[in-house]
Amino acid sequence: MTPATAFSSLRRFALAVLALAATLGLGGCGYNEFQSLDEGVKAAWSEVLNQYQRRADLIPNLVSTVKGEANFEQETLTKVVEARAKATSIQATPELVNDPEAFDKFQKAQGELSGALSRLLVVAEQYPNLRANQAFQDLRVALEGTENRITVARNRYVQTVAAYNVKARSFPTNLTAMIFGYKVKPNFTVQNEAQISVPPSVNFDKAASAPR
Repeated sequence: MTPATAFSSLRRFALAVLALAATLGLGGCGYNEFQSLDEGVKAAWSEVLNQYQRRADLIPNLVSTVKGEANFEQETLTKVVEARAKATSIQATPELVNDPEAFDKFQKAQGELSGALSRLLVVAEQYPNLRANQAFQDLRVALEGTENRITVARNRYVQTVAAYNVKARSFPTNLTAMIFGYKVKPNFTVQNEAQISVPPSVNFDKAASAPR
């Protein structure tokens, strides 16, 4: 074996060793875990958006059905329509989870829509014709199921982001996060933490006296 050939073989061996060390180093510093957790956050966020979109798609038919009731509170309807327009005007992309300000704006808009929608459904129960309307009842059930799915999706997102953020803040993996740009992600917040696992309460079956 000539010196040149020996040097070339030694160089290839050294590069292989360095590559192996780098691979082991990245694995040991949490890089692979960040990759996995980041993908998990994206998947959980996608499901949140899917359920919010499902709710938004149900609202126009609900509003149209309620409009058929004479003397229904127009202010209540208007607030739902405006809240939906505001919520759907925000471009909810995968990158939104990396922008705390945009994420907060999105969360507040969806919260306003939840409040306006709950108010509409409660008020609608005061109208006997709507309670007897099968289309309204079908939409009510579909919406109730969607609210439950939203809660489940939000829960999953909260848990996934929490695991990611712990990794991003903990030593020594926080050093990996700094090097590769894995920043702490914003999460959903509620005034009462217990609300995070409880769907919004809307009493659909409570008997209410009809307006006279």
